[in-house]
Amino acid sequence: MNNDIKDGFIANLPISVSVFSYGVVLGIICTSKAISFLELAFMNIFIFAGSAQFVIVDMLTTPINIVAIVSSALLINLRYFLITASLNTLFKDTSLKNRFFIIHFVTDESWAVTINRQKQKEVTTYFLLGGGLCIFITWFLGTTLGYFFGEFISNPKVFGLDFAFLALFTAIVTSMYKSKDDFLPFLLTAIIAIILEYYLNNMFYIILSAIFGSLFYVWRKNARE
Repeated sequence: MNNDIKDGFIANLPISVSVFSYGVVLGIICTSKAISFLELAFMNIFIFAGSAQFVIVDMLTTPINIVAIVSSALLINLRYFLITASLNTLFKDTSLKNRFFIIHFVTDESWAVTINRQKQKEVTTYFLLGGGLCIFITWFLGTTLGYFFGEFISNPKVFGLDFAFLALFTAIVTSMYKSKDDFLPFLLTAIIAIILEYYLNNMFYIILSAIFGSLFYVWRKNARE
């Protein structure tokens, strides 16, 4: 168990650099929004969802619209239904209590690293947990640094922090690309996402484009067989 957690932690270290970077950005934004460090820490611990935290912080205005904040956060995180569903076989021998604990630490990054590692050799849920803990720690450190030392970073763009989020997910996508057979599903998903984002004007395009892309991939694979 300990070795699996360690392996998962180490495997996620390279990608955690970008997580740390945009964690710094969130910390800086929190100071400008007069959010206390305790509130930021609670978000990191109990929500632990980068994109959702950015949205929540951005929507913290006076008066606070709780319904809008909660619904937006849920909409953004709907993709985790697909993420956890793809890990179903990994959790087949895991108790319900451990499932809830480990899933809390699942991120886009640790999920992608785990899926890629599964293609090479058998992994356990503890590998996934180790990756999640790596991302959690670097995220917490990044937001803390941004919160307390953000005043010394007047322009995050100078340090490339504004590009960290894009760089991170570009790395995830390229790591999932294995052969030319993946090109068409990737391209179709991207096109659908762009179109739906334009017409829907909300985060629901993420989950819809992922579903359409996945269905196309399965259909294409079955048609070839």
